Amino acid sequence: MDYKCTILCVDDEENILSALKRILRGENYIILTATSSIDGLKLLEENKVQLVISDQRMPGMSGTEFLATVKDLYPDVVRIILSGYTDVDVLTEAINRGHIYKLLLKPWNDQTLKLEIKLALEYYELKHANILLHDKILEQNNELKNINEKLERMVKIRTEELKIQNQVLELSREILENIPVPIIGVSEERIIVLINKKVGTLSFAGREITVGNEFADYFQNGLMDILDGCLKNEKSECIEHYLIGEDIYDIDFTPLSGNLSGRGVILSLRLNEKARPIAS
Repeated sequence: MDYKCTILCVDDEENILSALKRILRGENYIILTATSSIDGLKLLEENKVQLVISDQRMPGMSGTEFLATVKDLYPDVVRIILSGYTDVDVLTEAINRGHIYKLLLKPWNDQTLKLEIKLALEYYELKHANILLHDKILEQNNELKNINEKLERMVKIRTEELKIQNQVLELSREILENIPVPIIGVSEERIIVLINKKVGTLSFAGREITVGNEFADYFQNGLMDILDGCLKNEKSECIEHYLIGEDIYDIDFTPLSGNLSGRGVILSLRLNEKARPIAS
C-alpha cells in the first residue's frame, strides 16, 4: 500500500476506543473513533475509510444494524464486529448476509487483533484491485467492441469500393478488348504485356503477337528506337505508313503517366487506307 489506511472504530465505551487506539498506535494507520452509530456514519461521510470495527451492543442501533447500513452506503468498506456476548444466531446471520467480514470476541488478544486487521485490509486491497481490474477489462472490452465495429464498417466500405473497382476494371478490360483499333501494351523491359482482340486479326511476318514475347520479335525498321525514346523522354511519338501484313498503319506511341510513368508504352495502330504499302 502506498497510502495510510483509515480505520473507523465505533463503540459506546470510551475505554474500548482508547484500548484500540493504544494497540494500533504503532501501526501505519489513521484511526478515527466514534461513540455512536450516528457519529460513525458522519465520519464515513467525511473520510475515505477502508475498515470499520464496531461493537455489537450499542444503544439505539446495534452493531449488525449499523454495519448493514455501512454495507448499503459504502459496500467497499470492510466490516468487523466486536462482541462480548454469545449471541451466535444474530451474528451468524449477519455474517451470512454479508454485513460483516469478521467476528472478534471480547476480550481479544492484541496480536490476534492486529493480525486480523492486517488481513482485513489486505482483503480490502485485493477486492479493490479486482474491482479496478474488472472495470479495466470492461473498458478494454468496450474499446475492442468499438474497434471491431469500426473495422467491420471499414471492411464493408472497402469491400464495396473493391466491388466497384472490380466492376470498373472488368468494364475497362471489356472496352479495351473490343476497341476497333489494335492496341498493344509494352513494358519497360520491352516485353509485350497486353493486346486486345483486334491485334489477333493481324499478321506480323506470318505470326500472331503473343503476350510475353519481346517487342523486337515483331517490329523492326526503327520502331525499337522510337519505343526507347518514348520510354526515356515520356513523350508521345508517331510513325506513319508502317506495313503490317498487306495493310498500312500509322502507329501512335503513348507513354504511361502518373504513378506508372516510365513503366511502359501503349501502341495504337490506325489503318491508313490511303497510303501506299512500304516494306516493313
